[in-house]
Amino acid sequence: MDNQRLITWGLFGLLLYFTWQTWMQDYGPASQPVAAEQAESPVPLDTDAGLPELNSAGAELPSIASDDAGRINPAATPEVDANAAVIRVETDVLTLEINTRGGTLQHAEMRKYPVAKDQPDKKVVLLDTGTDTLAMLRGWLRNSKDPAAATSANTVYTAAETEYRLGDADELTIPLTWTSESGISIQKIFILKRGQYAIEMQQIVYNGSGEPWTGDQVTQLLRHSVEHERSMFDVDSYSYNGSLFFNGEKAEKLKRDDLLDDGPANFTADNGWYAAIEHHFLTAIVPEAESTNIYQVRVDDHQLTASVISAPQTVAPGASAVFERQLFVGPKLQSQLEELHPKLTLSVDYGWLTILSQPMFWLLSAVYSFVGNWGWAIIGVTVIIKLAFYKLTQASGRSMAKMRELQPRMKALQDRYKDDRQALSQAMMDLYKREKVNPAAGCLPILIQMPFFLAFYWVLVESVEMRQAPFALWITDLSTRDPYFILPIIMGAAMLFQQKLNPAPADPVQARVMQIMPIMFTGFFAFFPSGLVLYWVTNTLLSIAQQWRINKVVHAEALAAKAGKNRKSKKKDTTTDAK
Repeated sequence: MDNQRLITWGLFGLLLYFTWQTWMQDYGPASQPVAAEQAESPVPLDTDAGLPELNSAGAELPSIASDDAGRINPAATPEVDANAAVIRVETDVLTLEINTRGGTLQHAEMRKYPVAKDQPDKKVVLLDTGTDTLAMLRGWLRNSKDPAAATSANTVYTAAETEYRLGDADELTIPLTWTSESGISIQKIFILKRGQYAIEMQQIVYNGSGEPWTGDQVTQLLRHSVEHERSMFDVDSYSYNGSLFFNGEKAEKLKRDDLLDDGPANFTADNGWYAAIEHHFLTAIVPEAESTNIYQVRVDDHQLTASVISAPQTVAPGASAVFERQLFVGPKLQSQLEELHPKLTLSVDYGWLTILSQPMFWLLSAVYSFVGNWGWAIIGVTVIIKLAFYKLTQASGRSMAKMRELQPRMKALQDRYKDDRQALSQAMMDLYKREKVNPAAGCLPILIQMPFFLAFYWVLVESVEMRQAPFALWITDLSTRDPYFILPIIMGAAMLFQQKLNPAPADPVQARVMQIMPIMFTGFFAFFPSGLVLYWVTNTLLSIAQQWRINKVVHAEALAAKAGKNRKSKKKDTTTDAK
């Protein structure tokens, strides 16, 4: 039958899609991993990245050179000397190192996020100057007339302490200071809050000279960038790792190959931001709200340099000015991202299913806030979805139940017209029409489930909240496969039982395909995230309960209708005899 064929092809398409996703995860081109080793002899970071001229005329924004020759104001790689020190900072969620040369964030470790669940002591590292991550965040102020009256990437600041701990406080402040011979004093302050991965960076200029001071703020993210082996598949469709720029209206991916081929990407944007994504984690530079900044992202050999530059400010003699900027170094926790910038949640890439995945994540989070377990939240959301579509699937279920009741009559038609396929099709259509059965209605449940199934998949893959989240018993990580394959086996058994509740396909070939489908699904789902299998198992069990109930009701209706016909027939016979 056509509806069975459509279901079969739909299931095969779903299997093909997720087989490709799983293959990409295991064997596709490797994305740059978090805290994973790079090459054995990595190329050191080169901080000689081109920056735009600071417009001394006081224009709103400096201009960006359009070609490679526009490199000016080079900032040499920070060097460790007797005057520089490393400040260690520890909050409840972050362990940081700040180099007083340049006031550079040179190390950031996620205290609550191990690289792997079986390695709890090895934490995710997003910033580091060693051989693993090779990344740093830095910022300084430039002066249009006298470079010596401003800071640079080589400026050595002074700090009162070499170690700062949040302790029982809610906020931690790390001040660094620098003073020029001309009387300009600049204080660079990092502010961290309990439970937060956002880092507020303030740079305060005190103009103690007799001349106006004009300057802008430069913030840079430097990362080791290497070329990965490519295949015929596009790794971005699995999980995007790379640069993301928001121009105030939409987010744009900046791919390494395009930056190498086309040169630096230059933007001017209001209320924008830049982020470097590493699957569940990101490092972002977020300017003040509604401020206009210029952005430059470039790749040179083995280094990516992203620069965010503010509009110049003029500070009168005896006055001061504050340059502010938000940094984010941590997991893509959507609540914190949205608090920092309403559109920073776009860094959680759900792809073309965002329209479903985003509300689904919101619903999951709401249920999680009550049950406190992501596995039970998945079960709860599955129940809610099932209830939302109950009436729709009930109509489909009734059609399937009626077709089940018609099986003996359909079998009789097949025997009668076994040598005339066209007559068989016409007779079956007439039967459906008389009994008011829609054979295509059986496709509805699978068509409804597929988009939600795919949306659940992306929520599990992209949402850091699901990363290493336990459920119960042997399921200790909903984002990875069931270690003992118990859940996929339960799913296969449930699908097999579900088939017994539905009418068998008239075509013997299709019937055999449908019989092996649960076995195929069990094999494929064995390597999918256990949270996804949990969703499918729950949905299947609910569907079984619903269809079983519908079958009983329809069967009772059929018996009642048959009894009514028999009574009418007997009454008619009695009347005839009386006459």
